Amino acid sequence: MNEIGPHLAGIDQLRTMMEADRRPGIGETLDIRLIEVDDGRVMFEATPDVHLYNPLGTVHGGFAATMLDFACGYAVLSKMVPGQAFTTLELKVAYHKAMTKDTGTVRAEGRIVTFGRRAAFTEARLTDMAGKLYASATSSLLVIAA
Repeated sequence: MNEIGPHLAGIDQLRTMMEADRRPGIGETLDIRLIEVDDGRVMFEATPDVHLYNPLGTVHGGFAATMLDFACGYAVLSKMVPGQAFTTLELKVAYHKAMTKDTGTVRAEGRIVTFGRRAAFTEARLTDMAGKLYASATSSLLVIAA
């Protein structure tokens, strides 16, 4: 197995992570799994439950925001060349429908809108398995040269 790191192209890092089911700490905590990787596109999957509830009895918005942030950022990572990096400048989330434990498995798909030398712009959608939209996001990211 390849060691993940900046010596690999981003898409190779992501494929290695997906094949080995390696996740950052927050991905482990929220049980968010990377399930698809392509050039400029990624998909994550998770199943919300009551441990993610807010005081109103629905899944906390931070869960959706985290899934969308992963999708936006990892779409950019899929385009990185060895030694290149990025950081999120802005994440804007719109909540369309509340999630509960009965929502079932949800998927966050992230795509690159534009990718330049210094900046990338992405969008992501969080849907259930029937395609119902729960949240969407746009993100601006700074591309850091190697």
